[in-house]
Amino acid sequence: MGRVQLFEISLSHGRVVYSPGEPLAGTVRVRLGAPLPFRAIRVTCTGSCGVSNKANDAAWVAEEDYFNSSLSLADKGSLPAGEHSFPFQFLLPATAPTSFEGPFGKIMHQVRAAIHTPRFSKDHKCSLVFYILSPLNLNSIPDIEQPNVASATKKFSYKLVKTGSVVLTASTDLRGYVVGQALQLHADIENQSGKDTSPVVASLLQKVSYKAKRWIHDIRTIAEVEGAGVKAWRRAQWHEQILVPALPQSALPGCSLIHIDYYLQVSLKAPEATVTLPVFIGNIAVNHAPLSPRPGPGLPPWAPPLVVPSAPPQEEAEAAAGGPHFLDPVSLSTKSHSQQQPLLATLGSVPGAPEPCPQDGSPASYPLRPPLCISTGATVPYFAEGSGGPVPTTSTLILPPEYSSWGYPHGESRARAWQGGDARSPMQTLLSPRRGPTVL
Repeated sequence: MGRVQLFEISLSHGRVVYSPGEPLAGTVRVRLGAPLPFRAIRVTCTGSCGVSNKANDAAWVAEEDYFNSSLSLADKGSLPAGEHSFPFQFLLPATAPTSFEGPFGKIMHQVRAAIHTPRFSKDHKCSLVFYILSPLNLNSIPDIEQPNVASATKKFSYKLVKTGSVVLTASTDLRGYVVGQALQLHADIENQSGKDTSPVVASLLQKVSYKAKRWIHDIRTIAEVEGAGVKAWRRAQWHEQILVPALPQSALPGCSLIHIDYYLQVSLKAPEATVTLPVFIGNIAVNHAPLSPRPGPGLPPWAPPLVVPSAPPQEEAEAAAGGPHFLDPVSLSTKSHSQQQPLLATLGSVPGAPEPCPQDGSPASYPLRPPLCISTGATVPYFAEGSGGPVPTTSTLILPPEYSSWGYPHGESRARAWQGGDARSPMQTLLSPRRGPTVL
């Protein structure tokens, strides 16, 4: 065995997760088989962010530092053989951002120790990564307790002949959620045509933006659920829920190089209709009941108001005359769900996980402390237990390939989209069928 038999850092009480503004205490331990002369023994606590142009590449093209503090544990001298312990303590800055790790960059916090030996001798170094979690209080976001509603109308065509239109309206009960909370989804589909629609798909999307030489947008599907299609000349409603898995919080306050957004996308493949609702993921649940209750048999209080459909085209009036009336909606069934096993059952086996919530999903049932589990999507494993990975869906209607592919989009098509050749909004362009992360 060598002269240095053990050189390691341990944090008090075995903690790995800290909050901004907390003290971080620990010990540097050294075990020597023979005396070791040294020039200094130092310990350093650092926090930084790095972003790369390539996936899984540590050659950062953009960096920023959050804190860098050093302590001298011992001055010049000689350590005798045996065990030695050097306690230390740092005060973490109140502005330190939450730890994060993705394919194009990371926010990393660590403690490093070094024994600087005399000239021509090898220095000894060790390090330990710890995580910072800065809780996001959803109640600090304006109108977070309000329902989230959006609508889209698309023409239905068959063999170049327009046969009518489809009105897709989607809503959620809130605008923000915490891990383990059920996102209540309501979709209203009015098929004002003589052709059946394709199945309806709802997807919870995570968009991570990295500021390298250009912005890189990594979009992936976190959870997905598929409902049945709507028959011709019928109006249907779809009630579903998505349990929010362990995810990094929206935004990353204190970091200017990485930003996180979440969206609920409800879409039809035929006709191509998409509704995108921005949602927030936080750590402290909304503590207000949903507002603006609306009357209506069979509808939740946060559902959008009834929309009186326009009359079908004149040339199709006879075909529609014998069909069901639009104001008698049917209920759509769910065909497949990526969350095959209840998430709360998984979280229940993890220390510190939230208790199962009541069926009404009242915010009071969610704790202020986030559950201890591995996060889904691009993030660091804050804790060593649990599983947040979604089960792949068996649906035949899945999201466009860019959510599971890493190839870069072609420069020509990207230039067209942003130089006026594409009439869609920037968000529609980012969520359109395109392979790989979007580089702007």
